[in-house]
Amino acid sequence: MKKINILIVSIALTFFSCKKETKKETVDFISGPWRATLEVQDNYRLPFLFEVMDDQSLTIFNAQETIDVDEVEIYGDSIKIKFPVFEGYVAGKFLDSATITGSFIKESLNRVVPFYASYGEQDRFEVSSKPISDISGNWETVFSKDRPEDRYIAKGIFKQNGNIVTGTFRTTTGDYRYLEGVLNNDQLQLSAFDGAHAFLFTAKVTDSTINGNFYSGNHWKEPFTAKRNETYELPSAESLTFLKAGYDTLDFSFPDAEGNQVSLKDERFKNKVVLVQVMGTWCPNCMDETKYYVDFYNRNKDKDIEIVSLAFEYAKTPEKAFKSIKRLQKKLNVEYPILLAQYGTSDKKKAQEKLPMLNHVLSYPTTIFVDKKGQVRKIHTGFNGPATGDKYVQFKTEFESFVNQLLNE
Repeated sequence: MKKINILIVSIALTFFSCKKETKKETVDFISGPWRATLEVQDNYRLPFLFEVMDDQSLTIFNAQETIDVDEVEIYGDSIKIKFPVFEGYVAGKFLDSATITGSFIKESLNRVVPFYASYGEQDRFEVSSKPISDISGNWETVFSKDRPEDRYIAKGIFKQNGNIVTGTFRTTTGDYRYLEGVLNNDQLQLSAFDGAHAFLFTAKVTDSTINGNFYSGNHWKEPFTAKRNETYELPSAESLTFLKAGYDTLDFSFPDAEGNQVSLKDERFKNKVVLVQVMGTWCPNCMDETKYYVDFYNRNKDKDIEIVSLAFEYAKTPEKAFKSIKRLQKKLNVEYPILLAQYGTSDKKKAQEKLPMLNHVLSYPTTIFVDKKGQVRKIHTGFNGPATGDKYVQFKTEFESFVNQLLNE
């Protein structure tokens, strides 16, 4: 742990010390297409594409997703790229105007992933041979099948056009974002990078099976196996988290960014429908859900409805945690309160201790629906984001229908 901390400090000092080199000419960040890779385990590299704009901002691409990044600092031959909302950043150096080498860093988690980027490349993965099959459709999936403590189920949803594959894995706690890659012969490669999570999937494919490994950054690897099943569905997201016997209400008191203690007993929540979102500023699925909630709130804030988010942060101090909260509020224009429920860890068992009336905190995000009388009416675990296509559309329809039902009671 100490070695990692020293490495992070060393990388940061290398970047910021360049500010003293006033005579060094600043390298031009060439506008146009770039390809980046992150070094994960087993000598694999996780690729993603981005485009640099004339104003030195950049846009990251994952299938249909685009992520705009406007916090780019360049001094001399050093560059720092800070991603929107999330804590992670790239600190690197230009080897020349078309090549960058450095690290993707998440300080609070003591994680450092080697980073490399080159100008002009436009293929995420190389297309080298004709695919043996078309994996479009639904796949019944199990991750870490032989490790009971890590085992979980998922649903693979893919579309294939020639060699190009897009889609995602839905789990009971959320989805694996916009995955994009290729199928060469029987070898499948998929990746996604959103500034918080770096995902790589490698697998061998037959007409009816997919077997491979999932890599998250350079800190996690697990096997997965999948079989075709067009009718497969995950358990209902509303059956996984519930109130313990003897409870019918939710109770908490946590501080907001101004230091005010906020509770459901406060006047602003009385006789209103309240949505309580369990989340973290580090969580991409939470960001997707928050974007939707911001839109919904703006369309309905004249009604008897409130939203309050409970942030469970791995930032090591409350000051750093609130800094992340304020950054998210500003970036996403969040008008409703985000409270700090926990800092120093995002451990779900610790989170459940803060909300002891729940059977467990299974997922970030989780939404608790509270009616006008203060009764918990439903708890929705996880979030099916835009990458899940029809499932996201279905979620929005069911969500708004149920909230309107509560408002009309």
